[in-house]
Amino acid sequence: MTTSQERIIPTDLSNEMSRSYLEYAMSVIVGRALPDARDGLKPVHRRILYAMYELGLTSDRPFRKCARVVGEVLGKYHPHGDTAVYDALVRMAQSFSMRNPLVDGHGNFGSIDNDPPAAMRYTECRLQSLATDALLRDIEAETVDFADNFDGSQQEPVVLPARVPQLLLNGSSGIAVGMATNIPPHNLGELIEGTIALIQNPEISDRELMQYIKGPDFPTGGQIIGRAGIRDAYITGRGSITMRGVAAIETIAPRGRQEKEAIIITQLPYQTNKASLIEKIADLVNDKKIEGISDIRDESDRNGMRIVIELKRDAYPRVVLNNLYKQTPLQANFGANMLALVSSEPLLLTIKQFLQVFIDFRIEAITRRTQYQLRKAEERDHLLQGLLIALQNIEPIIQLIRSAADTATAREELIARFSFSQTQADAILQMQLRRLTALEAEKIQAEHEELLRQIADFQDILARRERIEAIIQAEVTEIKNTHATPRRTEIIQGEGDLLDTDLIANEQAVILLTEQGYIKRMPVGTFDIQNRATRGKAAAKIKDDDVVKHFMTCCDHDTVLFFSDRGVVYSVNAYQIPATSRTARGIPLVQMLPISQEERITSVVAVSEFTQEQYLVMLTAKGYIKKTALSAFSNIRSNGLIAICLEEGDELRWVRLATEEDSIIIGTRQGMAIHFQANNRQLRPLGRATKGVKSMKLKGQDELISMDIIPAQIVATIDTNGDDDDEESEELTTEDVNRGPWVLAITTNGYGKRVPITKFRLQNRAGMGVRAIKFKTPGDCLAAVDIVNPEDEFLIITNRGIMIRQAVDAISQQSRNATGVRVQKLDGDDAIAAVALVPPVEEEALAEVE
Repeated sequence: MTTSQERIIPTDLSNEMSRSYLEYAMSVIVGRALPDARDGLKPVHRRILYAMYELGLTSDRPFRKCARVVGEVLGKYHPHGDTAVYDALVRMAQSFSMRNPLVDGHGNFGSIDNDPPAAMRYTECRLQSLATDALLRDIEAETVDFADNFDGSQQEPVVLPARVPQLLLNGSSGIAVGMATNIPPHNLGELIEGTIALIQNPEISDRELMQYIKGPDFPTGGQIIGRAGIRDAYITGRGSITMRGVAAIETIAPRGRQEKEAIIITQLPYQTNKASLIEKIADLVNDKKIEGISDIRDESDRNGMRIVIELKRDAYPRVVLNNLYKQTPLQANFGANMLALVSSEPLLLTIKQFLQVFIDFRIEAITRRTQYQLRKAEERDHLLQGLLIALQNIEPIIQLIRSAADTATAREELIARFSFSQTQADAILQMQLRRLTALEAEKIQAEHEELLRQIADFQDILARRERIEAIIQAEVTEIKNTHATPRRTEIIQGEGDLLDTDLIANEQAVILLTEQGYIKRMPVGTFDIQNRATRGKAAAKIKDDDVVKHFMTCCDHDTVLFFSDRGVVYSVNAYQIPATSRTARGIPLVQMLPISQEERITSVVAVSEFTQEQYLVMLTAKGYIKKTALSAFSNIRSNGLIAICLEEGDELRWVRLATEEDSIIIGTRQGMAIHFQANNRQLRPLGRATKGVKSMKLKGQDELISMDIIPAQIVATIDTNGDDDDEESEELTTEDVNRGPWVLAITTNGYGKRVPITKFRLQNRAGMGVRAIKFKTPGDCLAAVDIVNPEDEFLIITNRGIMIRQAVDAISQQSRNATGVRVQKLDGDDAIAAVALVPPVEEEALAEVE
C-alpha cells in the first residue's frame, strides 16, 4: 500500500490538460497539417518523395506499383494508415490538383468529376523530372539535416533541398489545431522571375513583386476576377480571390437540328467538381431558379473539357450566364490564408516573406553543399599529394615496403620516414603498379591541379555572398527554361480595381460588327494607306451567308455604345472587345451584351468623355429624329437602357454625337441629301423615352441610308437659304476646291467624290433636300455620306469584309451632280458596306503606360 501511494504524483488537472493539449496541438501543427516554408511540403509528402528517390524511381526509370511505394513509406518513415499515404501520393500525380505534379502516375488516378483512383495494387508511379531536378538534387551532399525515423532504425531528411519555391508553386491546404492554411498554386516562370527580382533588389516591396508574380495560376485554368483579393493575400497574408470558369456563347446545330445559342464551358474554377456542377445546374433549372436553359450535357473527352448548356429561343445568353456565375460553383472564392512553418513556428507570410525564406534556405543549402564539395576536394587532393610524393620517391618507398614485415609495419615506416598521414600511407600501400607509368603520373598531376582550382573556387563561393546569389539565379533560370509553362489562369478586371485604362496604351482601333453578330477589334496600323481604285485587304473572315453590318474607328480608352433596333443602348469599353488579326472572324456579340437572337445592333458610337455640351442625335428607319443629352447615357445598366421610343414597325438606325451649334446632313439611297441645323429651333432636346420628330421627306421608294454631323465652325460659313432646288448648274470655283471640309459620298459600286459643304445649303428640317450624287451605273445606290477634312484618312469596308484605307486627298473634288471616281475595286457581287474615319490620337495618348 505504501509503495502504491509513493507512485501517485498529485497534480493540477487544468494544468495537465493544458500542457497535454498544447503538446498534441504542436505535434499536429509541426508534424502533420502545415507545410514547411522552405520546401513547401508536409511530412507525408516529403517522405513519399524521399522513399521514391531511395527506390530509384526517377523519371528515366520504369514505373513501379504504388503499393510498393506505400509499403516503403509506411515501413520506414510514416507510421500511419496506408490510405493517408496513398491519397497524398495520388494528389501529387493529379494534373488538376497540382500546378506542376511531382509524381508521374500510370493508371487511374481519379478525375475532375471526383471519381476515386484505382486501388494502389493496380496503379504505378515514378517521380516527375521536376521533383528530381528541383526538390531532390544534392540531397546526398549534406545540404539538409537528417533525423531518426519513428523507431530510430533509419534516417530521413528534415527538409528537402528545394531549388524552387515549391510551396507557392503547387500551393497547400491543411487544417491544424486552432489554425489552417490555404495557399494557391502559382506559375513557375513568374515565381522564378520574382525570386530573381528580390535577389537583385532586396528592398523591393510586395506591390512591386506583383509586377513579376501576377497572381495565382490554377491547374484548371479559369479566370480570376479583380486584383484586390490577390493584393490582400500578397500584402497581408489573407485575401478572398474570386475564381470564375471560362464560358463562351456559341451558335450550335445539335444533331442536325436548327441552330440555337449555347453556353460552352471549357474551364472550371480550381477544385470545382464537374459532375457536381452539372447536377447543381440541373437542379436549379428544375426548380425554375434559372430560366432559359433547355438542355445540359457533358461532351468532355481526352482533348479537353466541354460542358454544353443549350438555351431556349427566347433566352438572353448573357443573362443566363450571369445567373450561372451567381448561383452555381462556376464562380467561387478561394480564401487565401498564407500560413506556413518557419523554424517550426507557424507564421502568416506575405509574398516577399515567402520568397525571402526560400532564398535564405537556398543560401544555406548552397553554403552546405559547397562546404561538402570543398571537404571532399581537399580530402581527395590530400591523397593525390601523397601519391605525388610517393612517385617522386618511388624507389625508396618500394624498398621500404619490401623490407617491412607486414602492412602495419610498412604504414608506420612510411609515416615516420616521409611524414605521410595515415590516409596517405594507406593509399600508397593500395596503389596499383600501373599507376607507376608516366601517363598515370601525368593524370595524377592534372587531377591535382584541377582540384586546386576547384578548392579556390569553393573557398571564393563561401567567402562572397554575391557568388552564392549568382548560383541561385543560374539554377532557378535553368529550371525555368526546362520546366516553366505558360500561365493558364487569366486575371480580368473587377470592380474597384485599378482601371485597365491605366495599363493600356490609348491606340487607334477599328471595330467591326457583322450581320450575324460577330465583333472584333483591330489596330488601325494593321491597314497601310493604299492608292485609290485598289482592291484593299481582307479585314475579317466572313462566312458565306454573313456581311459586314457596322464599322467604326475609335481609341482603346473610349466607351462604345451599342444601339439596337428596339431603341435600347448597351455599353462596353473599347479595350474589352477582343483584339484579333485581320483574318479572324471575331467573337459573338452575345458574349458581351445581354441581347436575344431577334435583337439587332443598328448603330455603334464611340464616346471619349460624357460631357454636358454634347448630345446624341438619333434617326429611325421611318425618318424620326431626336437629340438627347449625352450625360443621360453615362451610367448604363448591364442589361441596357432605353434610348428612344419607337412606333410600331419602326426601328432605330443611326446615332451620332453632336453639339447645339452643329448641323446634320442626311443621305438617302437614291442620292438625295438634306442639311439642317441641330439647334433648338430645328431640333429641341428630348428625354430618352421620347419618339422624336420628322427629319426628311422621301420620294417614292427612297429610304434613308446615312447621317453625319457637321461641326459648328463650318456651319457659320454655309448659306442659310432654304431653297429646295435640286439642280446645280455652276461648276466648282477655285475657292470651292481649296475650301474644306467636304461631304464624302461613296456609292455601293465603289465610286466616290468630295463635294464642298457650302454646296449643301442649310434648309429647314423635314424638307426634300438636294441631290448629292448622280450614279454612273444602273442599280447603283448611295452607301455613305460623311464629313471629311483635308488631313483625314478613312476606311472603307465591303460586305465581304475587304477593307481599304485611303487619304481624303486621293479622292477627287467634284460638284453635287458629278458621278465621282473609282474609290475601291470590287469583286463580283460585293458592295460597299460602310465608311469610317480614322480618329486622331494625341502624342501623349500613344505613350506606353506602366
